[in-house]
Amino acid sequence: MRAFLKGLLAVVLGLIAGSAVNMGLILLGGHLVPSPAGTDTSTTEGLQAAMPLFEARHFLFPFLAHALGTLAGALLATWVSGGSSKIPALLIGLLFLAGGIASCFMLPAPRWFEVLDVLLAYLPFAWLGYRIARKPRVVGAA
Repeated sequence: MRAFLKGLLAVVLGLIAGSAVNMGLILLGGHLVPSPAGTDTSTTEGLQAAMPLFEARHFLFPFLAHALGTLAGALLATWVSGGSSKIPALLIGLLFLAGGIASCFMLPAPRWFEVLDVLLAYLPFAWLGYRIARKPRVVGAA
């Protein structure tokens, strides 16, 4: 029971940290790569109307936010859980992937971005977070 609660805490903390990184990068991206002049991206309707004016550079920070948010969440979840199991990092990756898939249906974006985002931002970066945070194995130890 204690291991389950530790894993649950790890996933919850990972979700919080990953979401904070995600939101921070989205906000930073809006300042570093501003939307085209005269567009209002504060609503779904405004974002949809502005989408034809967006260039590839406008999708850099959303991708980084999704990838690095997942990485941070998986890294923290692996660290909090003790690093012996991939499950917390995998759950972070799957939960963020579910959010990414949901956003494909809710927010307008070019198909190329949606495919790139869903295939490369979530599960690969969750795995990377696990690999970075896990405890190193001692070679030759029994």
